[in-house]
Amino acid sequence: MHSDTQKTHKAPRDFLWLTLFLIIFVNGFESGGYQASLWSIGQSYDLTIASMGMFAAVELLADMLAPILLGGWADHVGKTKSMLTMLVLQLVATAAVWFSREGMWFLVAMFVLGLTTSALQFIAIATCADAYPRSGDKKIGYLTSMYALGAVVSPLVVAFYLDAGLDWRLLFLLLGLGSALALAGVALSGTEPREEAPAARTGEGAHGHFVLPAILLLCVIMAIYVGFENGFAFFVDTLFTDVFHASTGKLALSLYWAVMIPARVLVGYFARHARKILLGAVITIPCVALMVAFAPSSELVLALCVPLGLASGAIYPCVLTTMIPFAGKRTATAAGMITAATGIGGFSFTALTGLVADQWGLQAALGVLAGFFVIALAAVLGVTALYRRLDLQPEA
Repeated sequence: MHSDTQKTHKAPRDFLWLTLFLIIFVNGFESGGYQASLWSIGQSYDLTIASMGMFAAVELLADMLAPILLGGWADHVGKTKSMLTMLVLQLVATAAVWFSREGMWFLVAMFVLGLTTSALQFIAIATCADAYPRSGDKKIGYLTSMYALGAVVSPLVVAFYLDAGLDWRLLFLLLGLGSALALAGVALSGTEPREEAPAARTGEGAHGHFVLPAILLLCVIMAIYVGFENGFAFFVDTLFTDVFHASTGKLALSLYWAVMIPARVLVGYFARHARKILLGAVITIPCVALMVAFAPSSELVLALCVPLGLASGAIYPCVLTTMIPFAGKRTATAAGMITAATGIGGFSFTALTGLVADQWGLQAALGVLAGFFVIALAAVLGVTALYRRLDLQPEA
């Protein structure tokens, strides 16, 4: 058995984790790039702020529907085939945006892009947990940091080529190149397990059962967090441009995503404390968001992006790490439900942000979003109570 394990770890084809990291990086690049491009897209299609919110929400609607429509299909055909199919469709969608000149075709392409990125997200997370049962907790923390890294880089890239006079559609050409590389990586590496599962330890695990109440509470947390994240990230550039008349909006967006990277890496490293970190994050985010809502200057908002990004970055890996013992053997189902919740939150809260901003301004809209974290706090306390009740992970 020892020799087989060694052989598995040293197999030359084991670059699956790199491929998964690339997939999540491309997803983050798309998200941050779309957020940074929204003002330019709005100018191109002559959109109001509310209409810009709806344009953003179309992709997030697809994010919500993907796990519902594609979760069972992905389980049926397997992780390798499902990822290959989604990557091919992603290439088609990016090409369609590049060539489209009508708003309706743009929305159709973004809907398809939302389906594929969402499906790739939950399939990649499940693949990471299943293929690396020994090191999966840490890898998931690092995996989510790749999303943040992509979202950091893309606004800077977008700002560079827009300042150079190039079209905002260049983003989708770059996304297509990334998807092509990921497609080759999945085809060459496969998705079979790379590590042996560790022996069960006393006091840990839910005896292989799927604990639905806990997964639903985690879904609530993710829906509210992603709703706030998208409401802030999609409109922060507009906030700087229209409210403060400053040109540092894309820098603020990149800073917000940049500080998520160390936050997510640290969560991966301190995975055993995920619940405590999660509790701190859902308290910190609304407090800082309210400060942004009343900030008198762009400089203060720029500074507040640091604590806001740190707290925001911690939530996703904390939720995924917390999910694993509650999921039993149904990691793909649990990851799919959480991904669906991110789409629900992203779709509803992004649209809400645009509507509230049209009536009372963007800062007031961010204050409204902060209020929903009272529900997220209650959900975190509920998950903690279930941990203790089921004795999943006794306190050290």
